[in-house]
Amino acid sequence: MKAVISKEVLDFLKKLKKNNDRDWFAANKKEYLSIHENVIAFADSVVEGMSKADNIETVSGKKSLYRIYRDTRFSNDKTPYKSHFGGILKRATKQLRGGYYFHIEAGHSFVGGGFWDPNPDDLKRIRKAIAEDPDELRKIINSKAFTSTFGTLKGDQVKSAPKGYKKDDPAIDLLRYKQFLVSKEFTDQEVLAADYVDKVIATFNAMRPFFDYMSYVLTTDANGEPLYKD
Repeated sequence: MKAVISKEVLDFLKKLKKNNDRDWFAANKKEYLSIHENVIAFADSVVEGMSKADNIETVSGKKSLYRIYRDTRFSNDKTPYKSHFGGILKRATKQLRGGYYFHIEAGHSFVGGGFWDPNPDDLKRIRKAIAEDPDELRKIINSKAFTSTFGTLKGDQVKSAPKGYKKDDPAIDLLRYKQFLVSKEFTDQEVLAADYVDKVIATFNAMRPFFDYMSYVLTTDANGEPLYKD
């Protein structure tokens, strides 16, 4: 049976946002533990569904979830807790690139994925592939299935042109990207609906053509031969 996010989850997150201190959290720890179990059950349903559609190495919903405790060591914001739940599903093997992320927050829930911080070598390979044949990526991100789900490709970009490329390159709009991200927002009403697990899984699956393209680019050499054996 697929789990449903309870209204108490969003209600607790709203209260936590207004009372983000250790004393309040300690006094309401029992409620937190209850709603945390509900989110774990939801995440379990997501992991189960995605494991049927993709090769997922994340073994459980609990393992997918980030801790609610914030790392404040290097942040100006010293509030100790996040006012959202977030979870990530990792694809298995070096050949499958891209990660699936879900975010549950009152008024700001979304499903996303992609390449948040490509290392320099990966970014170089991606740009090289785009420069050689931008139409392949354009076909994916301009498809009806992509635009109706995600709108446009998202992520930080360089202001002008990356090193080694000209400002008038025909693919400069794609070459500027430093991140390659996709996301879709959902209302609180949608998050609390019985079919939200199905919507999350469908959104993740809509990322697959984009992930498949990136996986090929990042795991093959100039001749299209695989770089990894596993």
